[in-house]
Amino acid sequence: MTPMHAFTVPVFARALRNLRHVLETGERYAEEKQIAPDVLLQTRLIPDMFPLVRQVQIATDHAKNACARLTATEPMPFPDEETTFAQLYARIDRCIAYVESFDAAQFEGSETRPVQVKTRAAELNFDGQNYVTTFAVPSFFFHVTTAYAILRDAGVPLGKRDFLGGAGR
Repeated sequence: MTPMHAFTVPVFARALRNLRHVLETGERYAEEKQIAPDVLLQTRLIPDMFPLVRQVQIATDHAKNACARLTATEPMPFPDEETTFAQLYARIDRCIAYVESFDAAQFEGSETRPVQVKTRAAELNFDGQNYVTTFAVPSFFFHVTTAYAILRDAGVPLGKRDFLGGAGR
């Protein structure tokens, strides 16, 4: 396993599985408290932040696009059409399968591979290592953490073990 593969594929896959668990806990909470699922899916921490559904979409985009950019492949398109928990689970599952389809050999030389990211504000240019360490992984975890925080703020009984996953859950 090359370092770039190790810093992306298993990290993204594990965090996405944990995100799925966090969302499942949120969905169960909504059912128990008789909260319409759409209320949680459209909840934001503050008005100018994206809602839960968009946080999940962006997190999966960062994971799949990072693997594609680092391996110089065209990223699989994921239209942002999810409106239900079930659709978000399907998106997460599709993203996990996609990122896990990349093998370590595809990441060879990616540390120095030029990576360009177009944002709403600018065009960002990195080498692969800086892209992973200063943009892709931090951005991914920003959106995963925000999704967790939205549900936690809404009263969903979640803790650090839910976010981190593992045997403690």
